[in-house]
Amino acid sequence: MQTAPPASPPGLVTDATDLPLGPMLPAWKPALAPAHAPLVGVRARLEPLDVAEHAASLHAANAADSAGRMWAYLPYGPFADASAYADWVRQSQASPDPLFFAIVTAATGQASGVAAYLRIDPNNGSIEIGHLAFAPHLQRTPAATEALFLMLDHAFALGYRRVEWKCNALNAPSRRAAQRLGFRFEGLFRQAAVVKGRNRDTTWYAMLDREWPALRLAYAQWLDAANFDAQGQQHLALGTLTREALASCDPAAAQG
Repeated sequence: MQTAPPASPPGLVTDATDLPLGPMLPAWKPALAPAHAPLVGVRARLEPLDVAEHAASLHAANAADSAGRMWAYLPYGPFADASAYADWVRQSQASPDPLFFAIVTAATGQASGVAAYLRIDPNNGSIEIGHLAFAPHLQRTPAATEALFLMLDHAFALGYRRVEWKCNALNAPSRRAAQRLGFRFEGLFRQAAVVKGRNRDTTWYAMLDREWPALRLAYAQWLDAANFDAQGQQHLALGTLTREALASCDPAAAQG
């Protein structure tokens, strides 16, 4: 009597030559988790968020936004007073994910923004940059861009394959920033969350490790002092440079 071959364990495909599968990654190894340590640039420095070091200067800088517009798309804020903000900083500084940093500008020596790594997934090589809360005098400055460059550069140096950027689909400034920085639009997640009692559709953007070498050169060119005149006005726009960098990697990406 002929016996049947032993059954394969559940979920194991023994012959899938007719199925489309992703490329093998024989050299892949998990990325490293980001350390809570400073990242230092020329115009900006990211320091681990600390209530004693940063809460007072951040609250003072944020107060310049009297209308509270910087908090419109975040799940927290604005804060009633300095004590309430310090409580949020104290809670946030202890979080491993999101991993919060204060942005200190070289020009003032004071903290004027917050950023974080989140959804940190070393095994799959994916990490997100978010929780961006920039005080008015940090917004749209070379220091703000350099801070994000430092986070991107550090993430890819740690071995991440993918850095994500997500925002409320109605947050037009954040969507423009993602594209200016060289992130590629990937899609819309409808009814993804409820934030402050309102529906949030979320747009997803990402940057890949294979795109970073060209994008890194674009950042270096834009951040170079020679790219700015005596009044601090840029000669070349970062968005132009990042579009060209993406086109050099993949022409389709430049359209994203």
